[in-house]
Amino acid sequence: MAAVPKKVRERLVAGIKRYQPILQNAKARDIGEADTVTIIKDMLADVFGYDKFLEVTSEYAVKSTYCDLAIKLDGELKCLIEVKAIGIELKDTHVKQATDYAANEGIDWVLLTNGIIWRVYRVLFTKPIDQELVIEIDFLKVSHKSEDDLELLFMWCKEAWQRSVLGEYHIQRQALSRFFIGAMLQTEAVLSVIRRELRRVSPDVKIEIEQIHSVLINEVIKRDAMEGEKAEEAKKKINKAISKAQKEKQEKEESSANEIKIAETG
Repeated sequence: MAAVPKKVRERLVAGIKRYQPILQNAKARDIGEADTVTIIKDMLADVFGYDKFLEVTSEYAVKSTYCDLAIKLDGELKCLIEVKAIGIELKDTHVKQATDYAANEGIDWVLLTNGIIWRVYRVLFTKPIDQELVIEIDFLKVSHKSEDDLELLFMWCKEAWQRSVLGEYHIQRQALSRFFIGAMLQTEAVLSVIRRELRRVSPDVKIEIEQIHSVLINEVIKRDAMEGEKAEEAKKKINKAISKAQKEKQEKEESSANEIKIAETG
């Protein structure tokens, strides 16, 4: 994860110390949604660095309805925020409506929070529209002394938006997902390496790439990592990357061959 700038670190540490008692008290009183929204707006400013008057919009209008809050930076809408009362247990179904709103507006990110739990979702522009949980923070459990906790909180800060930290973190998570690794294991390049290493261990045994692939998909890789939209998306990304690399290699070889030809005829 990205390193936290000094000024942001100081703000986060102060914010944790200030708002953990406030949230504990609010939970004990079981405050309603409107009061929870007020706390969240203050946290967005005091902890995460947004200007709550210019960059945090209340009841953002989407078609004929409203989303609880929205974040705008430099006039551009970055995220919709769905708020639940502090005593309500958050569920993925709570964010579905906000996800649909975000998709209609072409927005990539949605936040679901009750003040204590903060869930950041990436909108998936699939059919039907879906979302993927990228970050989950329990604000009452984070420690101002933990570097990992500060880095996690930093990804939701204004400064991180300006550096695309959240998007980069999501890309990293995707690359390490079971769908991506499952698809990568089935590529010819990886299968060839496995075949080479197996031959090194068992030089007298004839092993074909097709046999290795069959074992992987039938006995090694879990079926849920190979099926469904996420698996197909991972395969498409890998195939696209492979095709691009092959094209660049071919162009480089052709360019080198042309340079040699010109040198020989010159």
